[in-house]
Amino acid sequence: MNIFDLFDKIKKQNDQKNKIITPVEYIIVGLGNPGIRFVNTRHNVGFSAVDFIAEKLSVTIKKIKFKSTIAECKISEKRCLLMKPSTYMNLSGQAVIEAMQFYKIPIQKVIVLHDDVAIPFSNLRIRRKGSDGGQNGLKNIIYLSGSDEFLRVKIGVDSPPHPDYSLADWVLSTFTNNEIKSLKEQYEKIYEILELLVCDKVNEAMNKYN
Repeated sequence: MNIFDLFDKIKKQNDQKNKIITPVEYIIVGLGNPGIRFVNTRHNVGFSAVDFIAEKLSVTIKKIKFKSTIAECKISEKRCLLMKPSTYMNLSGQAVIEAMQFYKIPIQKVIVLHDDVAIPFSNLRIRRKGSDGGQNGLKNIIYLSGSDEFLRVKIGVDSPPHPDYSLADWVLSTFTNNEIKSLKEQYEKIYEILELLVCDKVNEAMNKYN
């Protein structure tokens, strides 16, 4: 190696060391319960949506951090953290708060994907803020963060088929194969929604998809 090649090598090494890495700008949280028995249940539709997004972006959600399995990705050139809390639904806020504190991200840049029994099956609703609506994952995030001012994408899973049907049994029931096919179309829309939300185009997303 001549002197010029050596200088070039040193320059490349220094450039790599000084390379600025864009920090995580948004946390995208899918709500659900860990474990095989909850796969494809209505309550886990947030997990399924995040899995779809990860597959679409060719990233794998497997790193364990913040009481979650996580992966980093880029959506609309924004660096985002995909999260699936491992705390069980009722304690989802623990995972979200840990990630927020680590990346110094305000609650307004947290986007939560979750099931909603008050919305017809596979319909979507985008909200800037609001109450938990009886959703225990949201309830814990609001309680631990002290704020309800985070974005959420509500995924309709419909209400129980009759008044005597236990709500707990309903949300833990599994989707049919036909329902799963229909949901995949909604997950594609959720990705399009996220492309807008991370660019602060909340009104546009709400007008187009609500």
